[in-house]
Amino acid sequence: MSDQHDSHETVVVKDGGGSGMTAIVAILVIVLLAAGAWYLLLGPGANSDTTPTDVDVNVELPSVAPVAS
Repeated sequence: MSDQHDSHETVVVKDGGGSGMTAIVAILVIVLLAAGAWYLLLGPGANSDTTPTDVDVNVELPSVAPVAS
């Protein structure tokens, strides 16, 4: 008869820590978002306004003062 106290089972649990691929992808996404924001807000794509900056406006002022009541 075998004694139950003598049999030992070894259970190995491996923690799925990952290879760090998620962190690398997250850093790349943040860098791409920052580059896109710089391009649109501060870089060459920032001044895409094509309207003329010199506007000629003629204003005619009245020649007489308004009547006081």
